[in-house]
Amino acid sequence: TAMQVDGYSLEAQKDRLAKFADYQDMEIVREYCDAGKSGKSIAGRPEFTQMLQDVMDERDEVDYILVFKLSRFGRNAADVLNSLQQIQDFGVNLICVEDGIDSSKDSGKLTITVLSAVAEIERENILVQTMEGRKQKAREGKWNGGLAPFGYRHDKENGILVVDPDEAEIVKIIYDKFAHTDMGTEAIAEYLNDHGYVKNRTRDFEIGYFSRNLVKKILDNPVYLGKIAYGRTTTEKIKGTRDQFHRVATDDYLLTEGQHDSIIDEDTWAAVREKRAETGLPWVKTHSLDHEHILSGILKCPVCGTGMCGMVNRYRKRKTGEYRDKFYYRCLHRNRLDTGEKCTFKPAIRQEKLNAEVEQIVLDMVHDERFCEFITKKMEQKVDVSSLQTERKNLREQLRQAEGSKKKLIEQMDRLDVTDRHYDRKYQDMQDRLDNLYDRIDDIEDSIADVTKKMNGANGEQITVEALYSILRDFDILYEKMSDADKKQFFQNFIKSIEIDPDPEKKDRVLKHIDFRFPVSYDAEDNDFLLRTGNDVETVCLLSKLSDAKEHVDVEVALNEMDLTQSEGKATYKEIKEWIRDKHGMQYN
Repeated sequence: TAMQVDGYSLEAQKDRLAKFADYQDMEIVREYCDAGKSGKSIAGRPEFTQMLQDVMDERDEVDYILVFKLSRFGRNAADVLNSLQQIQDFGVNLICVEDGIDSSKDSGKLTITVLSAVAEIERENILVQTMEGRKQKAREGKWNGGLAPFGYRHDKENGILVVDPDEAEIVKIIYDKFAHTDMGTEAIAEYLNDHGYVKNRTRDFEIGYFSRNLVKKILDNPVYLGKIAYGRTTTEKIKGTRDQFHRVATDDYLLTEGQHDSIIDEDTWAAVREKRAETGLPWVKTHSLDHEHILSGILKCPVCGTGMCGMVNRYRKRKTGEYRDKFYYRCLHRNRLDTGEKCTFKPAIRQEKLNAEVEQIVLDMVHDERFCEFITKKMEQKVDVSSLQTERKNLREQLRQAEGSKKKLIEQMDRLDVTDRHYDRKYQDMQDRLDNLYDRIDDIEDSIADVTKKMNGANGEQITVEALYSILRDFDILYEKMSDADKKQFFQNFIKSIEIDPDPEKKDRVLKHIDFRFPVSYDAEDNDFLLRTGNDVETVCLLSKLSDAKEHVDVEVALNEMDLTQSEGKATYKEIKEWIRDKHGMQYN
């Protein structure tokens, strides 16, 4: 808003910068604008990040970055100074037009150091003032904005909540079932879904059905008692990080009488609070402290596709009285199918068996000669980007020439004599040439971006392969020394997903397919690995035939006989199968 940019709109800021550049005889080659983004950190400012990257890529060969004020560059002192040092390493300086600061001058950096700290303090003050305004609104019993809780609608004109009759009835059912029956939050959610209570507000994340978490939120929210609560959660910095925060619950929050009507009475609220104190306490692990569900999340439910979770079944042996734990993976039915029905996969998979199967597959993969050759070959591939660097240098020279031609052409257009009887024709001719130059500049800029992306990708791939090889070459030795927590971290980093057989009757084989986070996959049906090198040649193999013919079709000959001219020499599996079936009466899979 205009207020957030100190009374100057974005267009006014751009105009001020353009006039300054014109006065200083500077050429503006590019503009960056993170409209509506916070300056508290670099994170979340894509245009600012792109600007820094362009400086490091030496795009446009710029000398200065112009900003309206230092606070537009950043409001975090550490980020401002780090970013300034980063651009200065590439010979680029910062000019803050309104503040009169030039980092190329001796006093510039000192001034920036002081003002960046002031800008950060200013940002913190704005935050405090905003929070105080919201607290005052809560003290008055008004809604602070955001999504109205289930059961209410937000009257924006008066700033208060209004009861939604249909949703309020569902809220009453939830409180009644929890307070006066043995039903828990999950059972209540299932009851609502099974009895046709539809949650149909598109503003909710879980459209169409009730979840256990939503029921918990409704039971714990004092808004249904006619109260307004402010500060039930707060933002807390994650230790050891600079810009990472998370939301945590707090017991010290503001609770006032709201201007809205309550949906439940105080006796029901008290009964629910008493039961929630007994059943709603955070779960604390008290046994099998060293055990971790190492495949949880990456093991996918074969029906709904959600990550399966680890569960424990503790039992007591009759003879010795000793307690034993059995661990399972199970789908919690959080995802709905396309039909709207709840996931029906109920089997619990023994962790001991599945973990051992996955571990053995990884060990086999590490010792597989093909995999070792694949990794070795990738390691031997040198990342030679010299040709790409030369190409980018040539493109930048072409861009410089095109920009120079554009500038000269514009100057010639400005010098045209309007009294010349051929003025219109000359102007139109120059305008056409200018349009062509703009198209040319766009094409060159796109080409430079593509080459830069290839260079970054080539370097990144080499690093990934080296890191992978260094870990896997001694994997069998390292794995034996890993704790459960280490094993879980390893599998989470190296395996993308694990698929299991949806048929619970197949007791002999559970695992179906594994996708790793590098170009390797494993198929349990073929008991083999697939190395995706990027240059694989697909082949078709004869697995079965439906006819009684004795002869076999040579697939290579068959491919040569096929007319592939219409598909540029390429054919899908389906096309090959259909051709062989029609030509030879055989069924290929």
